[in-house]
Amino acid sequence: MTRGIGWYVHHQGAGHLQRARAVAAALPRPCTLIGTLAEFDTSGLDVLDLPDDRPLGGSAFDGRDGEAERPEALHYAPLNHPGVRARMARIAEWIGRTDPALIVVDVSVEIALLARLLSVPTLVVRLAGTRTDRPHCEAFRSATRLLAPFPEALDGAGVPDWVRAKTLYAGFLGAPAQIAAAASDEILVVFGRGGAGGDLAELTTAARAVPARSWHVLGPVSGTGAVPNNLHLHGWVDDVEARVARAALLVGGGGDGLMALAAGQAKRFLCLPEERAYGEQTEKAEALRKLGAAVVHPGWPSAEAWPGLVRAGLALDPSVIGSLHRPSAVQDCAAAIEGLVRQIGRT
Repeated sequence: MTRGIGWYVHHQGAGHLQRARAVAAALPRPCTLIGTLAEFDTSGLDVLDLPDDRPLGGSAFDGRDGEAERPEALHYAPLNHPGVRARMARIAEWIGRTDPALIVVDVSVEIALLARLLSVPTLVVRLAGTRTDRPHCEAFRSATRLLAPFPEALDGAGVPDWVRAKTLYAGFLGAPAQIAAAASDEILVVFGRGGAGGDLAELTTAARAVPARSWHVLGPVSGTGAVPNNLHLHGWVDDVEARVARAALLVGGGGDGLMALAAGQAKRFLCLPEERAYGEQTEKAEALRKLGAAVVHPGWPSAEAWPGLVRAGLALDPSVIGSLHRPSAVQDCAAAIEGLVRQIGRT
């Protein structure tokens, strides 16, 4: 009997599920998605749904468990949490029952170490930034291989050599193919689900600073007030890729999703990285800047800065960021996972 693969999906990231779904569809063996997935569309997928392990009482989850002490190899290990207990038990039962060939862990130090304790090989997803703290390093050591869902050219300068050597650089996974679109003079600002969203006053200031351009904004925007005629707020839309394809300049944060869109559509990109743990956005943005693939400005620019930033962004050669897109990334990743399974003799 052919062994299947388990793919653990972090419950906070729609992007994690998107890449899992894309690669799972290309795998030549069964794949079970594992995680707290009730709020996501998992139609057509084999799923092991898990109890929620987030803090009790409904407080916002920032990755910390509030414990005074915990083992140095762990990030999140709250005591007396029934969700955590049931979650780990359900994963252990599934492993014992199905004997998976491999578990892809995207992402959790604790799940990576649990799989190792249960004697299952893992492919641990390594997000961008310099993650050299003890828990991350122990998870990386426990893994058979590491998987980076971004191009090697965007890796952090401070990543240890042994981590790089263990990493399969998959490139942007699930990025759409390039779309043919008529050019426009539009500036497209995109706010994803992972950040704080846009501020109407700041967007208004930007649009007034560059009045000759039409500004279009996708995603959540907070605040009230008068909106200039050249500023258009669209909220959530279903045709993001098409809107990116026709924009003259793309503006947004340094998350994988937006970078993948910029690369996939070969778009001139003004990157405004947000402060995140481990330099996840700032390090990727700095790599883009060094490559000449984007103009980078930390945080939201002042009114005075916008005209110069827009001019610099429009002067970029879009083929540079376009070269970071690999159309076969999903298929190549699936083939590499299958090759790893065969290499370790878990067919």
